[in-house]
Amino acid sequence: MPSKDRISYFYDGDVGSVYFGPNHPMKPHRLCMTHHLVLSYELHKKMEIYRPHKAYPVELAQFHSADYVEFLHRITPDTQHLFSNELATYNLGEDCPVFENLFEFCQIYAGGTIDAARRLNNQLCDIAINWAGGLHHAKKCEASGFCYINDLVLGILELLKYHARVLYIDIDVHHGDGVEEAFYFTDRVMTVSFHKFGDLFFPGTGDVKETGEKEGKFYAINVPLKDGIDDPSFTRLFKTIISKVVETYQPGAIVLQCGADSLAADRLGCFNLSIDGHAECVRFVKKLNVPLLVTGGGGYTKENVARCWALETGVLLDTELPNEIPENEYIQYFAPDFSLKIPNGHIENLNSKSYLSTIKMQVLENLRCIQHAPSVQMQEVPPDFYIPDFDEDEQNPDERIDQHTQDKHIQRDDEYYEGDNDNDNDHDHPMDDV
Repeated sequence: MPSKDRISYFYDGDVGSVYFGPNHPMKPHRLCMTHHLVLSYELHKKMEIYRPHKAYPVELAQFHSADYVEFLHRITPDTQHLFSNELATYNLGEDCPVFENLFEFCQIYAGGTIDAARRLNNQLCDIAINWAGGLHHAKKCEASGFCYINDLVLGILELLKYHARVLYIDIDVHHGDGVEEAFYFTDRVMTVSFHKFGDLFFPGTGDVKETGEKEGKFYAINVPLKDGIDDPSFTRLFKTIISKVVETYQPGAIVLQCGADSLAADRLGCFNLSIDGHAECVRFVKKLNVPLLVTGGGGYTKENVARCWALETGVLLDTELPNEIPENEYIQYFAPDFSLKIPNGHIENLNSKSYLSTIKMQVLENLRCIQHAPSVQMQEVPPDFYIPDFDEDEQNPDERIDQHTQDKHIQRDDEYYEGDNDNDNDHDHPMDDV
């Protein structure tokens, strides 16, 4: 049955061609793999495909400090040795390396989330998808946890122009600390994060006791979990809490971060979720029938990330996908069985029924402390960010106009970027995925 929802999907092949470096777990190439699964299952025929604009520095500075944005814009692998103090100040280094085309990478994934929010605001779609987004650890003045620009905060700020209340939900295995911190003092955004907590697991925040402050008191919800949580436990807890959150908070829009490192067998994760269990959360949120912005996030076993986000694209389109993966450019990554589903994990589930019950009761008790749907006096809506047009007559004809500049005002439904370059080929980087 075709989806009744109008879906907008944002993708730029360039976002998957950057390389964090040998042995770094973040592989943006997983985005090319995801997109090619979407194409091979012919899901692109059921939604509108857009190339996002590259977010301007002034747009990034709606949340981030202007000096941090400027530094990201300026720094390159060749010049970083000249800026050791600044690298330390902005937390750039081992986890968040400086690599070729870093700033353009940030502009593309942030532009996708901002564009997604604008299409929702203008009621041009019901659901907007940007699998390249979801980089939830970035802070106002520094990088963190493989994240440089916090596209989620920028997207939420955009949604707040049109919606009195925005709900943020995070199912990444890591706590959504950057988003929570950005909105910790306001009731305009409720953040709900389900994540592993304890054992010095990154980022170390996200205890159930962290609930927000001042006007934001009780508007930050944390669901701290232990190793090995499985589909039934996770989905039951998720549905119970999110149902009560939506009933109480009545959001005008929802942002759902679908980090796939909560899947079984993730390189950095420690949960036992199957793709079906993960996708069940997406299905549940979709059925709430609230304008929905969906992003990616973590996910470090890249073939499983691609499987997960392709299947969840299908869920958002009300389209069931055959388990046998169709022929596509990256088919060899899905050997030997070439199937979409993955088995559940075998990590011992340390989440006892009594522990989960205690967490659930604490969260529901905190929800009872807030008034139903805080009223907000909405001011006049500010305009979307001013995007300067370039004058072709003033362009130096000797300067090659890059593809992005040519495309930035064109939303082309007929181009699906099927020829992405695989720069993360196992032959090229034998140290990867060891």
